[in-house]
Amino acid sequence: MSAETTDVQAKVVEPLPGTSTQKVPQVACGDDDEALAPQCGHLSPSCCKSNSPSMTPHLFGLQGCSLEYEYRKAQVGVLRSFISACQPYFHFLESNGRNALFYDNKNKHEQLLELSQEMCDKLECLVLKFATRELVTLDDSDPENSMAHFRIGHLKVKQLKLKVTSFRYCKPTPYLARVNTGIFKRMRWNVEPYDSSINTPSKYYYMCCEKIPNHADSDKLHTKDVQMWSIGQWVQVKPDPNTESIFDWVLCDVPEGAFEKLLDLGKKEPSSSKATDHLLQLLASKENISLDLSQLSDPLKYEEEMML
Repeated sequence: MSAETTDVQAKVVEPLPGTSTQKVPQVACGDDDEALAPQCGHLSPSCCKSNSPSMTPHLFGLQGCSLEYEYRKAQVGVLRSFISACQPYFHFLESNGRNALFYDNKNKHEQLLELSQEMCDKLECLVLKFATRELVTLDDSDPENSMAHFRIGHLKVKQLKLKVTSFRYCKPTPYLARVNTGIFKRMRWNVEPYDSSINTPSKYYYMCCEKIPNHADSDKLHTKDVQMWSIGQWVQVKPDPNTESIFDWVLCDVPEGAFEKLLDLGKKEPSSSKATDHLLQLLASKENISLDLSQLSDPLKYEEEMML
C-alpha cells in the first residue's frame, strides 16, 4: 500500500490531511533574499462607493489584501509549473546517466548524474525559499497546499523488470503525519512492475533518518544522540491490508504504516543520486540478482521523455 496522497489513491496512502506536531530537523539553504510579494498599492478614493470615512480604510485594506493574495497565488502557480517542466529532464538524465550507452565515456556518465543532482538541489532550495515566505507549506498533512516533495525522475530497470520513480522531500519530514515515530523521511521510491499488464501491487521505499543513542558515550553523564540514515519499506498497518471489509478503509481517515528497515547507510546523508543507487542494489539483492549499475535501462531519447 502507498504512503502519499499526492500521487496515489487517498484511502490507501499516508499521510492524509491531519496535524503533525513533531519537531522536524532544520535544513539550511543559503541566505534569505528580499520578500517576493510586493507591498499593497494605494487605491483611489473614487474606487470606494461608501462616503463613510471609517469604512473607506477598511475597504482599501480588503482590496489590497485581495491583490496581494492573487499575486502570491500566481507565484505558487509559476513554481508548480516550473517544477513540472523539469520532469522530462530529470527522467532523461536519470535514465541515460545509468545506461551503458554512456559508459564508453565515464566522464559523460558522471556529468549526467551530476547535472540531475544539481537540478534536484536547486529545486529544493527554491521550494524552501518559497516556504520561508509562507507561499507554500512543507507540511505533509496538508496535501492541498503542500509542496513537501517533488519527483526527480524514473527508471525502467530491465534486469528486475521494475519501474522506479524517485521523489525528494525538501526537508526531513515526519514519516507519519499524525503519529510521532521519531523517523523522518527524505526520499521515497515508488516501485512497480515494468510491464503494466502484470497485476502486482506497487511497493514503497523510503530513505529516512532517526536519532539513536550514542553507545560510545554510554559512560558519560550526558550522552548525545546520533542521527543515522537507512532505507526501508512501507508496511501497511492500519487498516489491516488483509481485511476484506471495505468499511475498514472507508472509516480510516489516515492509514498508518511501519518502517521496515532494510539497509543501514550510516551517519552521513547520501545524495539523492547515491541513495537511488543504494536502493537499486537493495532491490537486486532481494531477488538474488547481480545488478550492473552501468546497464540499468534502455536509453531514452529526449523526445520520448517529453511525451511522458
